[in-house]
Amino acid sequence: MREREERFAARTEGVSRPTSLGADAVMRVLRVPPELAGMRLDRYVQTQLRSTSRTRTQRIVGLGAFSPEGVALKKNHRVRAEERIALWREAWDEAFTDVEIPVIFEDDALVAVNKPPHVAVHPTARHNRSTVTSLLAVQRPNDRLTLLHRIDRETSGVLLLARTRAADRAVKAQFEERKDVLKRYIAFAWGKPEWQRLTCELPMELDPTNPTRVKMRIAARGEGLEAGTTFELLENRRRGAREYSLLRCTLHTGRQHQIRLHLNALGLAIVGDKLYGPDEALHRRAADNALSEEDLATLELGRHALHAAELELDHPTDGRRIRIEAPLLPDMAEFWENLG
Repeated sequence: MREREERFAARTEGVSRPTSLGADAVMRVLRVPPELAGMRLDRYVQTQLRSTSRTRTQRIVGLGAFSPEGVALKKNHRVRAEERIALWREAWDEAFTDVEIPVIFEDDALVAVNKPPHVAVHPTARHNRSTVTSLLAVQRPNDRLTLLHRIDRETSGVLLLARTRAADRAVKAQFEERKDVLKRYIAFAWGKPEWQRLTCELPMELDPTNPTRVKMRIAARGEGLEAGTTFELLENRRRGAREYSLLRCTLHTGRQHQIRLHLNALGLAIVGDKLYGPDEALHRRAADNALSEEDLATLELGRHALHAAELELDHPTDGRRIRIEAPLLPDMAEFWENLG
């Protein structure tokens, strides 16, 4: 933590606030690596911002790219090795600041919530006030909660936080060792598998060819990251000519996008999935808030239909086994009922 803070301080030292920006403007500083020297500024910034289209990157650069001295930079500026680029933006008035984060379990050591979809778990460049940690700080001002794990912004379900340092250390050790920790998800998928129960153990790796820099792909045997997911078919439903499957997904490892990628490799896709579903261009358009009515009809649901339903682990204080369950939230529950 201290090393990270020192790197941040070194990167931001001497950066001046542009006079054209308000007092609430926030900043991110990028340092150009030597291998990218000579690249156009807009192209360089796009390599640093995940899930951002070229059009949106040019808009970001046009509004908020400055030198450390506060001089505005043009999109065709050629970056230099070790040059610092300050990206400024006005603080966003986020839409979810009044979302209630429902608590489903708590004791002296732990707090578990049923995370709503579309809420990030912690502050990011795009989401500051409207995050689980920020909202809980308002709801529970006397608690000093720390995140014990993460789930994607669109994913709902069990999210565990610690109330003490001892609980934080003990539970994170369990997660890191994958020792006796059980995580089960519920997913709705397009299509109907030929199997009732199947374990997928295909290795994973980051897809270097994807411009979003967040998409994973199946790695060659013997390469990449070990990954294992067991899928169980619980129910099928049909609407018109299309079939849908209700799946229980048990994680044996905890890789980024593991369930979504493994299902994709098995010929299925999660309803509403913009990255591993019918067209990955949906992911870029969603990042730019540019989804069309046709896009929304294709996705059928405003987020990917994935819910962290169960978390089972040893309690950090006395070692007793605890299971925390989160009921489906209304958007997924209503979607499935409407199929009936």
